[in-house]
Amino acid sequence: MNRRTFIESMGILGAASLLPISCLHMQPTTNYKLGYQLFSIRDEMTKDPIGTLKLLKKLGYQDFEIYGFDAEKGMYYGYTAADFKMILDDLGLTVSSGHYGFSGFLNAPEDILIRFVDQCIQGADTLNSAYITWPWIAPEQRTLDNFKIMSKKLNIIGEQVKAAGLGFAYHNHGYEFDDHNGQNGYDIILSETDAALVKLQMDMYWVMHSSKYTPKELIQKQPGRYVMWHIKDMDTKTRDYTELGNGSIDYTTLLPDPIASGLEYYYIEQGGNFAQNSIQSATDSATYFKEHLQKYL
Repeated sequence: MNRRTFIESMGILGAASLLPISCLHMQPTTNYKLGYQLFSIRDEMTKDPIGTLKLLKKLGYQDFEIYGFDAEKGMYYGYTAADFKMILDDLGLTVSSGHYGFSGFLNAPEDILIRFVDQCIQGADTLNSAYITWPWIAPEQRTLDNFKIMSKKLNIIGEQVKAAGLGFAYHNHGYEFDDHNGQNGYDIILSETDAALVKLQMDMYWVMHSSKYTPKELIQKQPGRYVMWHIKDMDTKTRDYTELGNGSIDYTTLLPDPIASGLEYYYIEQGGNFAQNSIQSATDSATYFKEHLQKYL
């Protein structure tokens, strides 16, 4: 590269840095799979897991986040982990992450927790998942002291999961942002967990519903740590869940830069409040996402 070419290229880069993030990643730099959190269609997964996965594939979904792992039996949706992996392989689908039931182990002895984590690792490894995710704590557990206890447990689990060759992440809801005399649980999690061991899964609905920050502002504080996103819309009146494009969240301007985020996987989700039913919700959200948002990813 000669001096003139170098100066011209630097000028282009400098100008690019002034553009909005949405302009910078209008053309995807990474081919993310269209993901879906299967909790969104849990009624159909209970009745007919294979048929539901086939339907979701027809809608364009390629990758999933599971829930409801039976640790003692090593089963997903009534199938052993090995059998469920065979079903996924036959359909050409993947499960990149799972929500596992850590809430009940918040105050459990460490050896009990370690045993449960080993069971989760075995299941996730069989599915060839990249991440194990802590998704939730019960309402009675949502105190500042428990957030501190949980942060210690997150580090312990993260170290164990990382040693097994997998990633570990924490998924936010809204209660982490509740004010407790100037403090909140999310700040405790961010400050008291090791970013090398505990990654973050950002639920953008809950950030917009309950936080004083936008997703972009949170990522600026912890760049590279938000490896997964949950994308769902908010009803304009009730502020409950709704299908993508039906609510108040304008993701065309809200979506952060995936590179700055550290994004590896995203999942469309709707936990309830369906306009018709869970199948139509999955259909409508896929259609809207492919038409309006996929170009950003």
